[in-house]
Amino acid sequence: MVGQAGSQTGAKGPAALSIVEHPFPVGALVPPHTHTREDEFSIVTVGQIGFRSGDREAVLGPGGYITKPRGELHTMWNAGSSPARMIEVISPAGFEHFFRELADMAAGGPPPPADVRDLADRYGLQLGQPDWLPGLISRYHLTPPPGA
Repeated sequence: MVGQAGSQTGAKGPAALSIVEHPFPVGALVPPHTHTREDEFSIVTVGQIGFRSGDREAVLGPGGYITKPRGELHTMWNAGSSPARMIEVISPAGFEHFFRELADMAAGGPPPPADVRDLADRYGLQLGQPDWLPGLISRYHLTPPPGA
């Protein structure tokens, strides 16, 4: 579920932000997780994408946006019946490399869950299993990734 990613190094050090585009096939679910190093800002460009961040839950269409601050458990999913897309602004930059590594890891099929956990640990990403997740999967007929 990884699209294109990019960042630019600033004149005085690491880039302040990165921009990532994510496709969301029908039924897609990003496993709940918490960032320990960066904040995220998501803008829906196509379709309907659901977001849960902390206690906030919303389904947004094109032009809708949500902030997901570091330290707050969140997830995203395709809430509609057609493919969706979003642009994500991540600050500070650096986490876009996680998506590149995950895409490489998944090129031959679903990667082993232990490898995904190791990758997440390297990027300060904490995976979660909140009690509300099964209800969300059921309500939206979602297909979590293997091991999620």
